[in-house]
Amino acid sequence: MRWIIITLLFFAASPAWAGEILELNGMVLDSSSNDSSYSWQLEYREGLNEHFEASFTYLNEGHLPGHHRDGHGVQLWARDYLFDRRLSIAAGVGPYLYYDTTPGRANTEVDRHGLAVLSSLAATWHFDNRLLLQLRINGVATANSIDTVSALLGLGYQLDPPRSGGPAPEPLQQSRTTAKNEITLFLGLTDVFNNGSSHSAAAAIEYRRALLRYLEWSAAVLYEGESDLIRRRGVATQLWAVKSFLNDDLSLGVGAGPYLAFDSLAGGGRSGKELFVLPIITMTAGYRFHPQWGARVSWNRIITSYDRDSDVWLGGISYIF
Repeated sequence: MRWIIITLLFFAASPAWAGEILELNGMVLDSSSNDSSYSWQLEYREGLNEHFEASFTYLNEGHLPGHHRDGHGVQLWARDYLFDRRLSIAAGVGPYLYYDTTPGRANTEVDRHGLAVLSSLAATWHFDNRLLLQLRINGVATANSIDTVSALLGLGYQLDPPRSGGPAPEPLQQSRTTAKNEITLFLGLTDVFNNGSSHSAAAAIEYRRALLRYLEWSAAVLYEGESDLIRRRGVATQLWAVKSFLNDDLSLGVGAGPYLAFDSLAGGGRSGKELFVLPIITMTAGYRFHPQWGARVSWNRIITSYDRDSDVWLGGISYIF
């Protein structure tokens, strides 16, 4: 959690250059066993200057035998350009926080977590209409899990208009990403990473406040629903690195913080505890369609110590003031 908070503060304090969002699909290979599976990736990239950029990524490494692994990564990239800046070539490296669901005893599963090194090579073609076509190679090196190599191809979009062909620096955003305050009522779905009836309805109410130009804070009451695996609810607070686009109507952000959660199914001989302080990492997008009203979607990853990791997908309506 410490390096996640430091990373968010780094993104929030850095000058803003052209931003890009990408979605890629391909294949992943276990380096030791040569087993393969599908892979897909969602990434936001932010230029730091002409030849360096930073990225936040979600990487799904598919269903390799004995491993259902995905994770969040932060990378620093060095890049250069060819063909009148139409083609950019980049190499990146950084920490990768992975979540690996592996077989356990008696038809249960174990959620293993760890830090790895994510190394990547990327070739990106920049079209005149700000669309991107990228070929990507990822390598994940771990100490306590499998090492993998993945190859992906996908499309992206340059959210800031460039001054010329290819990725170009943009002026600093001059205001906060949102109005000073925002209240959102969410409904959604929870998916728990273990065998059994893992899906349930979810709901939340969130208060969000803009602190600095690229930094926000939120507090939320979260209800993850009831299934065979969890009956969990609680209060979460997060710090967010955020940036706005499209005349400040669209905002993208990533947040992290503690989640004080009460789970009435967590006892039963497992840990004897029912109250937990769990890390939560969230990717969010908000769109303002009226000066005082907007829509927001959030993808929450909740990390547990008792094999009940979950994804909570939420969508809702926001009141902005």
